Amino acid sequence: MGINLPIIVINLFVLVSLIISFFKSKEKSLQGLRIAVKSFVKMMPYVIIIILFIGILQGFLSKEIITQYLGESSGFSGVIFAGIAGAILHIPSLVSFPLVASLIESGASVMVAAAFITTLTMVGFVTLPLEIKVLGKKLAILRNLFSFIIALIIAVIMGVILG
Repeated sequence: MGINLPIIVINLFVLVSLIISFFKSKEKSLQGLRIAVKSFVKMMPYVIIIILFIGILQGFLSKEIITQYLGESSGFSGVIFAGIAGAILHIPSLVSFPLVASLIESGASVMVAAAFITTLTMVGFVTLPLEIKVLGKKLAILRNLFSFIIALIIAVIMGVILG
């Protein structure tokens, strides 16, 4: 395992910023750290679930299967599948990044990864009842439908640019 320079640079930047913050206001810095720790604790169940999900996924699905259904050769059906999964799942997008990275390492295409993350953040299947209550049925369904279509367009563009 080699040295990961970007991670070292980011961590050094955070450390220097924290030191500067402590010199400016110890109270505000401690308050910020308390908020960060609370956020970290709230996010931990999601992180643990994703880690378990990744482990199960890698245990039951071989790289060949992931490549077949989510790789370059899967075509647009893999993008649609990832888009539907992203639209249905209700997990914080920040937590989904390790899952997507694991899928890409196992053979999934960039287009599929982009479809998953964009639909995860833009489409709210789980929150649809609340949206219907607030926006009305027609507007809520239209918003989610157009968001799904736009998310797939974004995935195709990302696949062309980064693929």
